[in-house]
Formats: sequence, C-alpha cells, structure tokens
Amino acid sequence: MTSSLRSAAVLALLVVAAALGGCGRKGPLEPPPDAPKTTVTKPDGTTEQKIVKPSRPFVLDGLLN
Repeated sequence: MTSSLRSAAVLALLVVAAALGGCGRKGPLEPPPDAPKTTVTKPDGTTEQKIVKPSRPFVLDGLLN
C-alpha cells in the first residue's frame, strides 16, 4: 500500500468517526413514554409530574458504597 493511499484511508476513517461522533441530540435522555409518574405538589401550590426511577440493584453496588 502506498503512502498516499494509506494517508487517504486514515483521513477517510477520521472523517467517518467524526461524523458518527456528532450524531444524536445534545441534552439529557428522554424517559420512555410509558414510564411511571407521580404527582408532586410544590410549596407554591402548583403540581408537577415526576418520573419514578425504579430501583434496580447491580451486582457490584456493594463495592461502590
């Protein structure tokens, strides 16, 4: 493989990697539409829907605490 062909291949791989790295949306993840919600009343009297996060223990949780 010649030097110019190798350089072109590396450049093409870098361009593809940069393009794929830019995919997606910036910001926090959105919860699934069927996620369980609870209603929370704020001190000013307004209500808000909050997502209830399930407790799913992991095998290595004991090491992290």
